[in-house]
Amino acid sequence: MVARNYNTVSKALSIAATSGGASADVLYTCPPNHDAEIDFLHVTNGAASTDNVYIQWYHADDTTYYTIVNAKSIAGNDVYDVLQGSNVFYMHSGDKIVVYNGGGTLGVALSGKEFFNPHRT
Repeated sequence: MVARNYNTVSKALSIAATSGGASADVLYTCPPNHDAEIDFLHVTNGAASTDNVYIQWYHADDTTYYTIVNAKSIAGNDVYDVLQGSNVFYMHSGDKIVVYNGGGTLGVALSGKEFFNPHRT
């Protein structure tokens, strides 16, 4: 088996957007000439009240947004692990993870691996 070299990536933000698609907050964009394996996607609600989170994947190949999480209710002072167990989300050059909520105070973080791929543009 050939070892694959990679760089690690971690991103986090406080969600401010209240609508999806191009209006959502961009959490992560896979860089040119890279593939990515996202193995941690975590949402936190530090407020006392319940809020809903929405997470979408922008697929650069067909310029379309696809729903990953739709109106997931997160109780106040709670967390939600989107990728539980050994799940991994695979991305390609230009793909994005975008987030929005119902107007409350949520935070989101991800981490993963970026692999150089000269065949991706």
